[in-house]
Amino acid sequence: MLHKMSIRPVRRLVTAKPTLEGAGVRLRRAFGFGATADFDPFLLLDDFRSERPEDYLRGFPWHPHRGIETITYVLAGTVEHGDSLGNKGAIAPGDVQWMTAGRGIIHQEMPKGDASGRMHGFQLWANLPAALKMTDPRYQEVKAAEIPVVTDDDGTVVRLVCGEFGGVRGPVDGIAADPTYLDVSVPAGKRKTLKVATGRNAFAYVFEGAGAFRDASPPRAAPTDGVGGPAPAAENRTLVLFDRGDEVTVEAGEEGVRFLLVSGEPLKEPVAWHGPIVMNTEAELRRAFRELEDGTFLA
Repeated sequence: MLHKMSIRPVRRLVTAKPTLEGAGVRLRRAFGFGATADFDPFLLLDDFRSERPEDYLRGFPWHPHRGIETITYVLAGTVEHGDSLGNKGAIAPGDVQWMTAGRGIIHQEMPKGDASGRMHGFQLWANLPAALKMTDPRYQEVKAAEIPVVTDDDGTVVRLVCGEFGGVRGPVDGIAADPTYLDVSVPAGKRKTLKVATGRNAFAYVFEGAGAFRDASPPRAAPTDGVGGPAPAAENRTLVLFDRGDEVTVEAGEEGVRFLLVSGEPLKEPVAWHGPIVMNTEAELRRAFRELEDGTFLA
């Protein structure tokens, strides 16, 4: 018996909110520090993008992390980093840094603009399951040239940061939630369908152009805005949270659309979260901050 593919309906569209982070970096937060179940295993997505150096040069000075993974993807400018393990480096346009904080790391991230002062990047936080909260910290740094690019016949271009698409696997591996992280560009007026495994939580984040994420069915079956009209197009800096299904469909607007498409297996574990540390219980959280105070956090 053939399985009929089902398009994921849009649960909601959310405009990324202006937020001040680090030592005074102006960014847009697509989600984070709220209900975690909708995005499980992901915790937060920040879009840091500006042509004004004063918006980002103060950066993210030395700060701790425990219990999570941070995924930084740079599109313009660079991000210089250093950490308590002695690592130093910089990620440039198209590069990805996947940091598993595990039991603890202290690091800093300092954005620098390009020759025109432009800076653009994303940081996604992925939760670690209880069994790996205290694992050894590690980095996976992936240069732009190592990221596979799949170009379809219709002109759609997919950069494959992590996971699998079109029979190709991305370069980041050994990640607990087995996530898929795609950078997708769909040409103007084209409709594109992308497979997403049914059991995963999934979201898209539009950062160029606009597109309507909906089925090609008759109007009566199309998503609505809650008052009977068709669901609006998702524009620049819009987060699209999907419901269940095994495909995502987007119809690009007249300027085309570019978006991140991220999905992962939910951990379904309790979350105790304060600032840069995410554990399973309040007691574990208190212990982490006690260790920061008494100097044993990295021991």
